[in-house]
Amino acid sequence: MITLNDDPFADDVLADPLPLHRRLRDAGPVVYLDRYRVWASGRAEEVAHALNEPETFCSSAGVGLTDFRKETPWRPPSLLLEADAPEHTRARHTVTSVLTPKVVKTYRDTFAAEAEKLVAELLARGEFDAVPDFAEAFPLKVFPDAVGLPAEGREHLLPYGSMVFNGFGPRNHLFTDAMERGARAREWIAEHCRAENLAPDGLGARIHEAAAEAGFTPDERALLVRSFLSAGVDTTVHALGNAVQCFAEHPDQWAALREKPERSRAAFEEVVRFSSPVQTFFRTTTRDVELGGERLPAGEKVLLFLAAANRDPRRWADPDTFDIGRRAAGHVGFGSGVHACVGQMFARLEGEVLLAELARRVTTLELAGPPRPQLSNTLRGLASLPVRVR
Repeated sequence: MITLNDDPFADDVLADPLPLHRRLRDAGPVVYLDRYRVWASGRAEEVAHALNEPETFCSSAGVGLTDFRKETPWRPPSLLLEADAPEHTRARHTVTSVLTPKVVKTYRDTFAAEAEKLVAELLARGEFDAVPDFAEAFPLKVFPDAVGLPAEGREHLLPYGSMVFNGFGPRNHLFTDAMERGARAREWIAEHCRAENLAPDGLGARIHEAAAEAGFTPDERALLVRSFLSAGVDTTVHALGNAVQCFAEHPDQWAALREKPERSRAAFEEVVRFSSPVQTFFRTTTRDVELGGERLPAGEKVLLFLAAANRDPRRWADPDTFDIGRRAAGHVGFGSGVHACVGQMFARLEGEVLLAELARRVTTLELAGPPRPQLSNTLRGLASLPVRVR
């Protein structure tokens, strides 16, 4: 058994996780993190295997460090993210019956119009902070509109997301701070995921309708909408912010996208691979199992480093090179298997239309100041990214 004493939730590691990811991959397919008494993997083959074998690597015990079988979670578990078959199958089918590719496609023109408006405003300013003014502004407009949330109160979405994603780690200062900042957000989210507080023509109302037909209770229907909200905001915000940083730091790739803005979908996939917004998720073994040559007993937590897998040289050629010409399909930035992110189609649509509009309009994209990371127990993104555009 290979044992490491690294702390993946230490501030310095969260700010720059790449050195730890290399140590994890180099140490072996599976290692034991003694500090938290959990198994871990940063290699693509083992991470993908665990994600795609939910019967053995389950989610119902929690996808964070907390074991729901031993501790009470801070919120009612997600019927999608923190559930297994058959309950998960029923819930997933209900939500995806609403979020079909055909339905998502109907939002393209609306999203593109909002992207055009936002990019024009930012281009007129010349300098702006790409986190609040771009990466947060766009998803906090188009996604809640699609769900059917009221305009007032959307400022609660990001504090709530911070609670969710910091809650997957240990009870450190990031978790405590997020819980304090998000206390009011938790109440607002719970209230506005109920059918009576959603626009009748929005996706939230349609999920309620489909869930009612499937026999879910009103409280369970609200939890399904909550899961969709949790999956559709923070990860997209961080992906968009990371995209701007990637292109500002790689002008050759910006020039390539400007030459062919129709590459924006592929470019967004490479951003998610290269600078993965979701860094980690846990699974729990349901039986004794072998993974990467190690024998893992039943009931063990396994920390899967999605971002490390997305740069595994065993899977990717020149993994530390940002290349929008790369075929990045197969990354695990949105998870994989039956528990893959339920909001990924909307994230991809937002990334595609926004990057395409930016590429059509902006000749020069460069940093106007140092990026400042936003620390999170699960996500990797930015708190501030000053940029200059022409």
